[in-house]
Amino acid sequence: MSDTLTIVVPCYNEQEVLPETVKELGNILQYLIDNSMVSGQSKILFVNDGSKDKTWNLISEYTSKYSYVAGVKFSRNYGHQNALLAGMSLAVKYSDMIITIDADLQDDVNAIPEMVKKYHEGYDVIYGVRNSRETDTFFKRRTALAFYSLMKNLGVNLIPDSADYRLLSKRATKALLSFKERNLFLRGMVPLVGYKSAKVYYARKERFAGKSKYPLSKMLHFALDGITSFSIAPIHLILYLGILTVIISIICMIYTLVEKITGHIVTGWASLMLSIWFLGGVQLISISIIGEYIGKIFSEVKHRPRFNIDVETYTNKMDKSD
Repeated sequence: MSDTLTIVVPCYNEQEVLPETVKELGNILQYLIDNSMVSGQSKILFVNDGSKDKTWNLISEYTSKYSYVAGVKFSRNYGHQNALLAGMSLAVKYSDMIITIDADLQDDVNAIPEMVKKYHEGYDVIYGVRNSRETDTFFKRRTALAFYSLMKNLGVNLIPDSADYRLLSKRATKALLSFKERNLFLRGMVPLVGYKSAKVYYARKERFAGKSKYPLSKMLHFALDGITSFSIAPIHLILYLGILTVIISIICMIYTLVEKITGHIVTGWASLMLSIWFLGGVQLISISIIGEYIGKIFSEVKHRPRFNIDVETYTNKMDKSD
């Protein structure tokens, strides 16, 4: 069988969960090979995204111990999305299909065989989709629903309740890698690839060990990246807000003239200060939104590399397998 699978796993400070991750993914990979669903050359590729703990030491140990494990080490931390992209960039050279999954084991690895079945049925993109959000807090559930609703209204085609757990065929991966932007939001980029797609539903579990790498501040930044990378609606909103402010100002001017003509002059210090603060806030928000877009242009035009690899064992392992 020539259907080679690579499972790409980004890692950042995952020393506590990594032993279980290798065990569970290894069992799934062996099941797929034993049932002739994937090639015996299939691999698990761990991408160490500048971890500060013993993550890379463990990856190196597993690379030596297991023939199906390979590793990539970044020269520093480049972020989760770049780690996914790096793994796919290497794997696409040798793989017919690529699955991306986080190391924390919250995404059910037992959904992988179903994804591979969908691939054999002719699908190029298979999304792992959560069937519920029972493991999330009330705040996270509400904010997630609000985010997906907002993105839909902005015209961004996202798959609700689907993160970065997915399978891509070789041609779908190549199409995704042809997108050259530095401000990565893969959840929004993958649907743009097109091709025939399907969904596999699974129950998301609690994190096996360690701490979440996405606190509230990172989640907000991630959401802002998604909005500003795929829509200029916020800039349109500034225009509408400006028009509304001008209309309100004209109404206030007419009211002031009428009051002056009729002799009903009242000291307006409070209303004046409120107007100043309101307009000042509008201006600061507007400048910030425009600045966000300018900042993205700034980072794009520099064309700096998305990542630099310090150590890489994947290519050597694949060459030995050929």
